[in-house]
Amino acid sequence: MPALILPLVDAATHWPARGALVGLDLGTKTIGVAVSDPDRRLATGVETIQRKQFKQDATRLLAIAAERRVVGFVLGLPINMDGSEGPRAQSTRAFARNFAGLTPLPIGLWDERLSTAAVERELIGMDVSRAKRAEVIDEHAAIFILQGALDRLANLRPGAA
Repeated sequence: MPALILPLVDAATHWPARGALVGLDLGTKTIGVAVSDPDRRLATGVETIQRKQFKQDATRLLAIAAERRVVGFVLGLPINMDGSEGPRAQSTRAFARNFAGLTPLPIGLWDERLSTAAVERELIGMDVSRAKRAEVIDEHAAIFILQGALDRLANLRPGAA
């Protein structure tokens, strides 16, 4: 059965209480990959995948998921500032639909507005060179996306402040 593709909060109801999540920043040329700890408190960068063909990209993502024993995926959904969905969001949804056919793990979609811009500003503030920023920006954006999703999920837990 294909994986469910739902907004983050709805997808979380289909994940077990514990278990790592993989966060993805889907670019046109690369995929930034981050993973959480099993308690879902901290996102850590894993790698940046140079996109080739969907099957190859998906095979690598599924291998990471198996290595890390993850229970679900969080995909950054690039919503426009006015709340509409443009071509990049449609492309992300298409990737999610295709990927869902290869895994039973639920996929949560998380609004990633301005994640890359925020990461770029942070890296510039750290005086990281333009060349180095280009190498790490997608992985860092995946960390930013996943950490935002983890923080949102933490606020949903009973007793959260």
